[in-house]
Amino acid sequence: MMKHVCIAFLLVAHLHAMAQSEAKTYDLKKGQVLDLICLSQKQDTKETLQRFFQTAIPFAQENSYTPLNGWKVLEDPTQGNFTPQSLILGRWASIQQRARFTEQIEQKVPDFHEMRRAIWSAFYLTYWEVPEDLSFAIDPEKVNVVTAYWEGEAALFSTFKEQWVANARKSGGTCLLELTGGSSPFGYHYNPDYLVVTAWESREAFETFKKHNLEMDHSGVKHVNQFIVQ
Repeated sequence: MMKHVCIAFLLVAHLHAMAQSEAKTYDLKKGQVLDLICLSQKQDTKETLQRFFQTAIPFAQENSYTPLNGWKVLEDPTQGNFTPQSLILGRWASIQQRARFTEQIEQKVPDFHEMRRAIWSAFYLTYWEVPEDLSFAIDPEKVNVVTAYWEGEAALFSTFKEQWVANARKSGGTCLLELTGGSSPFGYHYNPDYLVVTAWESREAFETFKKHNLEMDHSGVKHVNQFIVQ
């Protein structure tokens, strides 16, 4: 059942790592795997959560899993129809080690999926094998925005992406991270065709860009989610 499930167990470590006063830095090497989980947790799940971490984390660590600083979502989305509480990031040393975890976790923790459903009301995963070394930082003094787009018509969407990035840079935004070609497992599906993280010097600068963005031709775009993160 759902062999390609993602890593739910990472959440507490991530949330503890969310420093508000310091920049969050990220360094990944070519061939490593980056996970992103859109997460919302239910209330009154302390005992199940504790059991979940006690059983799943050790096996994840055996397979090279490392939690990275996550991002909180503290306001309504600026675009789209979904508001997670947090965006959680993690790193695996290779796609092979990640696959080993997903293939064997049910043998190690038979109620893995049941516990996950009892703890989190939203748990949507995308993961990417990193094609080249990358490094970026999230500065809490800036307005940091995660935008996820789903492709409609391919040629129109390609043009839209190019114009979107050009407009963002022209408006003073910095593209910190661009991701394409991700994967998303059955039962945990969340797989945008293009995910971009941008940083803005002020809320006003971002709002000005967003106004122009909404006026763009969206005929090649199927869907969007957009969150300001901390």
